[in-house]
Amino acid sequence: MMATLRDVALRAGVSSSTVSHVLNSTRRVNPETRTRVENAIVELGYRHDPVARALAGGRSGTVGLVTSGLSNVYFGPLLRTISRDVTQAGLLLVVGESNEDSKMERRVVDSFLRRRVDGLIVAPSADFANDSYGRVLRSHTPLILVDRANGIACDSVTPENRAATQRLTDHIIEHGHRDIAVLVGLRGIDSTEERLRGFLDAHRMHRLEVRDEFILEGLSETDRAFEVTSKVLQSASRPTAVVSLNNAMTIGAMRAIRHAGLRIPQDIVIAAYDDFEWSDLFEPQITSMGQDIGEMGRQAVSLLLRRIDGEDSAPEHAVVHHTLCIRNSCGCGGGSPREVPPTPVLLPTG
Repeated sequence: MMATLRDVALRAGVSSSTVSHVLNSTRRVNPETRTRVENAIVELGYRHDPVARALAGGRSGTVGLVTSGLSNVYFGPLLRTISRDVTQAGLLLVVGESNEDSKMERRVVDSFLRRRVDGLIVAPSADFANDSYGRVLRSHTPLILVDRANGIACDSVTPENRAATQRLTDHIIEHGHRDIAVLVGLRGIDSTEERLRGFLDAHRMHRLEVRDEFILEGLSETDRAFEVTSKVLQSASRPTAVVSLNNAMTIGAMRAIRHAGLRIPQDIVIAAYDDFEWSDLFEPQITSMGQDIGEMGRQAVSLLLRRIDGEDSAPEHAVVHHTLCIRNSCGCGGGSPREVPPTPVLLPTG
């Protein structure tokens, strides 16, 4: 038997009119009360009447996408591909943004669940497993994680992180650099931890030590990357190279290098994980580790559509492989950029 608005009110300990105001945004509701109502809606699987009337055969014809930051150019190809493939499947894509905030992420996820989306594609925050994952499971809504899986045992499509970063760092070490700083993204996310392990793997393979002061907490933010890079460049024994582990931090690092009056690659070299469409418009052009973000979106939609159609099999994890794009910010000199396809990389244990 389907839950009613009165059932939700009883579960949340509020009046039916309060539930109605939460559903229709017709009056401001105390945040704590709103949260109780939203929790009751999800727990009871309540379908708001306007949405329920639109359902045909138990489907809403919509797919929800939750990203960590729409302003990040990294997500542009992902959003375009997902939107195209979802539309071609005859569904409507609705998009929400978490800004890496688990509370905001939960509100977006709950909003999508209340609207009975047919499936969810989520680039999860560090706290997704503790804050929102259980709610999605209880709703029985098909879920695909993209960009990060964070150790969650469900369907996911992610880039290759560890071997790719080892390969990028190897390239810098092979240029003779031994004092290499690394800009690390938001901690607690598997892509951040895997990329850092790849950086450390390369140093172990070459029997090099990594100085603690050269591990820079950039938090995946441009301004923070500028701040920590500027500080390390002012030290008496500054690094001769910087490896940035995402594109937002790369921009901050390059601004810091320019602000310090240093030249790339003559005074310091830089290489980055994440390639983007305008990487070759910088002067110098940025050596970067790229992955096919559009392919990640394509695979995510394909897998989600299978789950929506009722395919019930073990969770799948697809990996989008990397391509090293060699330009001249690493000191390779001029000439046209060249792409070096993936090759097997030996990963140390541990």
